[in-house]
Amino acid sequence: MPFRTVCISNRCKLEYSLNYLVCKGEEEKRIHLSEISTLIIQTTAVAITGSLLSELCERKIKVIFCDAKMNPQSELIPYYGAHNSSIRIKEQATWDSCITKNIWARIVKEKIKMQANVLIAFLHKDSADMLYNYSNEIIEDDITNREGHAAKVYFNALFSKDFSRSGSFTENSFLNYGYAIILSAVNREIVGHGYLTQLGIHHCNEFNPFNLSCDLMEPFRPIVDHYAVSGKLTEDNFKKEINKMLSINVRIQGKEMTLDNAIRIYIQSIFSAISSGSPDQIHFLDSYDL
Repeated sequence: MPFRTVCISNRCKLEYSLNYLVCKGEEEKRIHLSEISTLIIQTTAVAITGSLLSELCERKIKVIFCDAKMNPQSELIPYYGAHNSSIRIKEQATWDSCITKNIWARIVKEKIKMQANVLIAFLHKDSADMLYNYSNEIIEDDITNREGHAAKVYFNALFSKDFSRSGSFTENSFLNYGYAIILSAVNREIVGHGYLTQLGIHHCNEFNPFNLSCDLMEPFRPIVDHYAVSGKLTEDNFKKEINKMLSINVRIQGKEMTLDNAIRIYIQSIFSAISSGSPDQIHFLDSYDL
């Protein structure tokens, strides 16, 4: 099972040779592709061969490309993530809206509970209690927008009442980078199951190529938020630290594993729940370690 997140931050050439990623920089390094779950190209001063890109796609290894400021800019996604993708896409286009609305409600409920748990960890009990109440008020498709009300309480308590997700706060750099890493992991699983990331169950922005991914990643956002206020991150080290996030220990279905593997189980359970019409089949995280 792949377990390593590999970050390339210096000028080099990346090649493929005999099942290895070969990094030719000031010195040559080799990593067996079976060990790699995610490859992050953090600098634009990297040359990468077509044979390596093809092999990374074949093995479904996430590849994230960063811009000149080292912020995630794009990712490598194969055209055909599964042998039966045409069937999956036809199914996706006709998903039962009643089922998807119920699943969205479950996702939002879990996200708010996770947010409340983060607030408890940082001794904001009163605000956490408000969020637990919001989570119990979720109804089909969250038509009363408990998610929005919870977000306002949550971010005000976690950062400050002046904080805004659209403002130029240092914390937003942490959050945006972390969310991009989670989004990429979710993208890989969706495509790997043969579905389109563009067709969401709630998000439907015509300019967003990742509507479904934005839907399904919601319960994992609070882990990034937890990182942002943990005191472990600075403007100098946050990318290095957040890049380790997919390897943290979590528990799901009573089993301990990495976050990356837990996302795989969660996404699979989402698609099973849609197919069977039973939202109770969704497997959310039990807990995580930071």
